[in-house]
Amino acid sequence: MTKTPEPRKGMPSPELSESEFRDRYLRAFADPAFERLAVELDKIMTAAWDAYSNARKAPRTRKAGPGYSDPEYDLSTDWLAAKAEIEAAQARHDEQEGPCRILVINCSSRSEHTCPGEMSKSYRLADLSREEMEREGVSVNLLDLSRLASEFGREIHPCKACFSTAAALCHWPCSCYPNYALGQVHDWMNDIYPMWVEAHGVMIITPVNWYQVSSPLKLMMDRLVCADGGNPDPTLTHGKDAKTAKEEELKGWPYPKHLEGRVFSVVVHGDVEGAENVRRSVSDWLRFMDLIPAGVNAELDRYIGYWEPYATSHEALDADRAMQEEVLNAARTLVEAAKARHAGKMLVAGRRLRPARQK
Repeated sequence: MTKTPEPRKGMPSPELSESEFRDRYLRAFADPAFERLAVELDKIMTAAWDAYSNARKAPRTRKAGPGYSDPEYDLSTDWLAAKAEIEAAQARHDEQEGPCRILVINCSSRSEHTCPGEMSKSYRLADLSREEMEREGVSVNLLDLSRLASEFGREIHPCKACFSTAAALCHWPCSCYPNYALGQVHDWMNDIYPMWVEAHGVMIITPVNWYQVSSPLKLMMDRLVCADGGNPDPTLTHGKDAKTAKEEELKGWPYPKHLEGRVFSVVVHGDVEGAENVRRSVSDWLRFMDLIPAGVNAELDRYIGYWEPYATSHEALDADRAMQEEVLNAARTLVEAAKARHAGKMLVAGRRLRPARQK
């Protein structure tokens, strides 16, 4: 077996002094309404400093118990709860007598509830698709990623790229958050993972933002890396022990595909550039995770109000009946494929072949 390399070190420390920590922590209470609570805030800040300085990332734990490599290892109760939700979602997905389930995702951060002052076209297309799918008799869950920008306490924290240290270090579901010591809480992904797991079909609708996917979609994409080869047993790596994780990967990691077999649709819309490339990149990402294209009509890239003023873009969408129908056809195609997949009647040639190589 290849000798396990030592994890590389050498980046500067991000550790704050107590005064720096105090300054940053109290910035959240700039509203004058908090001035009369200065004494109470000082006590809370002192407790927060204690948690930070002692690196209490997961202060509430319990023994892993049966089914884990090390039953005596102390696992975060947050992670265990997230794992239980995923297992329940997988059970719903596997119910042959249950409904066919589709997840529709609005990936624009724009809404009338914050600075833009107007709803997004992505949301309109997502809602149009949801209505059509429900008429087709499937259960639809609409995930609106615009709430990252408009709803209090709704966040997706960035991926830390544990997978690039070693696949086994990336836990399924992600165990990087919440991190109470760093104040990295309110992470939405533990709610989003079960939405993907229970779905038989997934429809992604995104705008083009500067030749790329939207910020909310990219955050979610990165945090779904654990669904493609991630480790479902954190006790195997003693939590986040980098060298142990390297050892496990070099033993011959199986790279489990936790979302394989779901069917997908991708709709990308732009105004002047980039729609085709973004549609390809999102579709390629889903294929790499072993999701299955629903059909040729399910992948779509179009321009709305090409080189026209942004101020009239909704009116341009109103007038583009053909594009609206194309989006509905993508939704209908996804429903047809998801129903067939759910019923075990969808033939996907080559699915049983063993890959010649992994990641």
